Amino acid sequence: MEPSNDDALDIIITNVVATFRVRCHLNLRTIALEGTNVIYKPEVGKVLMKLRKPKITASIWSSGKIICTGATSEDDAKVGARRLARILQKLGFKVRFSAFKVVNVLAVCSMPFAIHLVDFTIKNRPIASYEPELHPAATYRIKHIKATVQVFSSGSITVTGPNVQNVATAVEHIYPLLFECRRPKPACK
Repeated sequence: MEPSNDDALDIIITNVVATFRVRCHLNLRTIALEGTNVIYKPEVGKVLMKLRKPKITASIWSSGKIICTGATSEDDAKVGARRLARILQKLGFKVRFSAFKVVNVLAVCSMPFAIHLVDFTIKNRPIASYEPELHPAATYRIKHIKATVQVFSSGSITVTGPNVQNVATAVEHIYPLLFECRRPKPACK
C-alpha cells in the first residue's frame, strides 16, 4: 500500500532560534536601567529583553552577541533581531547589525495515524533509537540534512533542524518510514 498524497501534512513551526552581533560593547547595566521589558541577570552576565511583536525573547551579552528565541518563522526572527538592534541604538549604543544567522528551527507535525515505535526502531536500527525508560519518543537522526526527529506513538513528531527547508525535507524523508509502521489511531471515547 502506497502512502497517499491526498492530504498535505501541516508542519507548525514553534520556535526559531537566531543569533546576530551588534559589533560594539554593550553596557548591560545601562540596558537594564533604561530599557523596557528587560530582566538583568548579573550572575550570568546577560540581559533578557522581550519584544511583543514579533513575540521573541533575546539574550544580550556585553560582547555584543545576541540570541533571539521564540519566533515562529525565519522572517519574524530577522524582523525581531532588527527591532532589537534599533532599540539598543536608541539607548545610545553605536550598533551595526551584522552576522545574522538562523541556528535552529523546532517544528511539530501530526501524522494521520498512530505509530508502532518498536517496529519503527527495529526497521531503522542504526539511525533510530528508542529507550522507553528514558523518553516516550523514538529518536531518528538524519545526518545529511542535520535534522533530528522525535517520533511519538500517537503519531506526533517533533523536528529540530538548522532551517525551515531542512525541517520540511526531514518530514518528507521520514513519512514513508512511519507509514510502514503505522497502526490505527485509538478511537476517542
